[in-house]
Amino acid sequence: MNNDSRPLLLELKKVGKTFSEDIVALRDMDLKIHSGDFISLLGPSGCGKSTALRIISGLTEPTVGEVDWKVSHGSGAIGVVFQEATLLPWTTVEKNVWLPFRLQNKSFKEKKDEVERSLELVGLKDFTKSYPRELSGGMKMRVSIARALVTDPKVILMDEPFAALDEITRFKLNNDLLALRETLGCTIIFVTHSVFESVFLSDRIAVMAARPGRVIQELGVDEPYPRGESFRTSSSYGVICRNTSEALKLAMEN
Repeated sequence: MNNDSRPLLLELKKVGKTFSEDIVALRDMDLKIHSGDFISLLGPSGCGKSTALRIISGLTEPTVGEVDWKVSHGSGAIGVVFQEATLLPWTTVEKNVWLPFRLQNKSFKEKKDEVERSLELVGLKDFTKSYPRELSGGMKMRVSIARALVTDPKVILMDEPFAALDEITRFKLNNDLLALRETLGCTIIFVTHSVFESVFLSDRIAVMAARPGRVIQELGVDEPYPRGESFRTSSSYGVICRNTSEALKLAMEN
């Protein structure tokens, strides 16, 4: 489906973020997010990708510009997955996933069904009583994703969630993430510095220039979902990766 035919969910308008007089993380960043998008923010380290994500999430405010939400985005409407799983080591998997509800003063008993459903979605229904120390890196990230999904958010923000994982685990979680998106129909904004990951996952890639960060080019990935190994090894995947690499190279020169 063409993105323009989807309802507009939110829009960044001339967003800028300055951390001090000489550190301008973002300047004049414009971006439109439509309902059902899987959009990747692609750029070199330090280009402001994570800052943009934090502004969208409400964890930090822009210095200038605005984030214009077209829909209500109250408590639970946004799920966030960070680069580190950030699990509480002293409690179980199910209690880690319950955390967003706990912050809303809702009891575990009240929300146990939602927690179990979320863990089943990420393939961890048999690990509800396990502790983080008993899990692999990939499993910890699945718990983090389950925690982001548990409130049934409109938008899921993912900040390089698979960057620290080995390639085999990363490919598997990429596949699983697309399957989850197919099941839930959610909107995903995904930060990465990997051309290959952005092309495999996204229907649109926003290429960001180095500091001050801003979107200087958008690329569409006009390939159908679901995607799997046949797409990774296809000639079209190679062509799109090359085009994206060229766009990223130009962005780094700006």
